Amino acid sequence: MNTSTAIAASTIESAALLGAVADPVRWRLLTHLADGRTRCVCDLQPVAAVAPNLLSYHLKVLREAGLVRARRRGRWVDYTIADNAAARLQAALPTFPGRPR
Repeated sequence: MNTSTAIAASTIESAALLGAVADPVRWRLLTHLADGRTRCVCDLQPVAAVAPNLLSYHLKVLREAGLVRARRRGRWVDYTIADNAAARLQAALPTFPGRPR
């Protein structure tokens, strides 16, 4: 990969990540999950302060961007920040409060 291709790929990655966190609800969810603790959807509902269907949509956007992981536990779904999400967001947006690795 040449330098201009690497820069273009980096720019596309940054734009996709920033698009995923551009919504205030998704930003609140991510910063709430940034401490690395696993939380069920029922714990995220008060943070999001949106209807359950909208919460599902916002979590789907974050999952598809690779920023959160979901794990089904019976009827419940637990969410946690993806292992590399903080580093990716810090690279795209240096003020992201992710936990140090």
